[in-house]
Amino acid sequence: MTTVDTKASTRSAAAPSHAVPWDYAPAPESVKVTIQDRYGLYIGGKWVATNATFDTVNPATEQSLSQVAQADASHVDQAVAAARSAFPVWAALPGKERGKYLFRIARRIQERARELAVLETMDGGKPIKESRDIDIPLAAAHFFYHAGWADKLAYAFPGQAAPKPIGVCGQIIPWNFPLLMAAWKIAPALACGNTVVLKPAETTSLTALRLAEICDEIGLPPGVVNIVTGDGRTGEAIVNHPYIDKIAFTGSTEIGKRIARAVAEEQRPTQSGRTDAKRLTLELGGKSPHIIFEDASLDQAVEGIVQGIFFNQGHVCCAGSRLFVQESVLDETLERLNRRMSTLRVGDPLDKNTDVGAINSKQQFDTITRYIDAGIAEGAELCVPGSDNPSTVSSVTGGFDVGHFCRPCFFRNVQPSHRVAREEIFGPVLAVLSFRTPEEAIQRANNTRFGLAAGIWTDKGSKIFDMAARLEAGVVWLNTYNRFDPTSPFGGYKESGFGREGGRHGLRAYVTT
Repeated sequence: MTTVDTKASTRSAAAPSHAVPWDYAPAPESVKVTIQDRYGLYIGGKWVATNATFDTVNPATEQSLSQVAQADASHVDQAVAAARSAFPVWAALPGKERGKYLFRIARRIQERARELAVLETMDGGKPIKESRDIDIPLAAAHFFYHAGWADKLAYAFPGQAAPKPIGVCGQIIPWNFPLLMAAWKIAPALACGNTVVLKPAETTSLTALRLAEICDEIGLPPGVVNIVTGDGRTGEAIVNHPYIDKIAFTGSTEIGKRIARAVAEEQRPTQSGRTDAKRLTLELGGKSPHIIFEDASLDQAVEGIVQGIFFNQGHVCCAGSRLFVQESVLDETLERLNRRMSTLRVGDPLDKNTDVGAINSKQQFDTITRYIDAGIAEGAELCVPGSDNPSTVSSVTGGFDVGHFCRPCFFRNVQPSHRVAREEIFGPVLAVLSFRTPEEAIQRANNTRFGLAAGIWTDKGSKIFDMAARLEAGVVWLNTYNRFDPTSPFGGYKESGFGREGGRHGLRAYVTT
């Protein structure tokens, strides 16, 4: 077991030569976090050791934090058996009593908030102020919100038969919002009376394992929540398991397609001899349009652009990564954006001054680098605010002694056929395009295989509602961006998936009526 003193161990990335004219004194997070040297699986309320393990690495320092268990198919079998054994009792528990457990989880997350925030930042690379102010409070909020629904499910679907839980839910979450995604998945499932087998992302397992500790602390019945860590092989075993009744997946579109195919091909015999289709919800990738009209408040819109694409280093499936600006204000908008981006501070995620932290992994860092190279090769103009030589990848990624860091940048003179305008990059890279009329904005914004989110900036209410109605996106933000709330449904369509999470709509995925 090791105790990490974040104040003592904080390492700052080398300051770029184009830093802003003033410097900020280091403000490292001072909370001490204890990390076990090795973590097992959480199955049936107990910790289960495995022979195989893998490193979980701090992307800002490239140093190993802990050894995490690699689950195989036999471990998944154990977890599913534990969840299935716990299901009858948990489902029969009055909703009011289930809600009490969820309330306890929410309160314990609040009580351990600073510890969880530090752990999230160390394991994932996001700035501590985002973990502290967004991820952890929202995770608690999801448990609070769904605790309130636990004894009111009959009112969620008026005019229909009394809702019943589905059974055992296999849930696979990504690395960009580890604890928050766990809350998005676990809270509604438990509120509706289901039991869970959760697999966190391979690179960010630590806060999910801390959540398992919280389940122990609040006395959650054994087997109601099971957490198995591992790589894609573990996820595949969950997806293909015959005794899992529902799969909920958040991640890449390509993996989502493979999961959908596997679930569609599976035939599960029931005791009655009929086949019972496994339920499935998918929240996948995006290439979301962010539309700025000439009548928008440009200063506010620029803040929205920054929030839309550079929040969490661009590791956001609904990131506003395609910026459409009306031609009459294009130059002025980019001038203001350039000035605002030059003030963003890139470096140690545990420093409270940091705006943009570390890229989650070397693999993702290399992916972003390839896309920047592709944008340059296809003729788009790379802009790295403050850089003396913005035409090369090194102006974005160079100047850091250790860790995976990428400065915020944007491409202008982008064509719709360019890869940076078509494919999800999942990093702090913005593609800027222009439009002349609202009709052209709609046509260009909808010219994508994705349909997760969109943003509109204008001071005309009628234009807002007209545009929102015609955008092919599951979520449309109006004069804001990346605002999340547990009471509001989230999800996409086209190749961004199907189903909703959050709100009353999100409950439907976990009940039969």
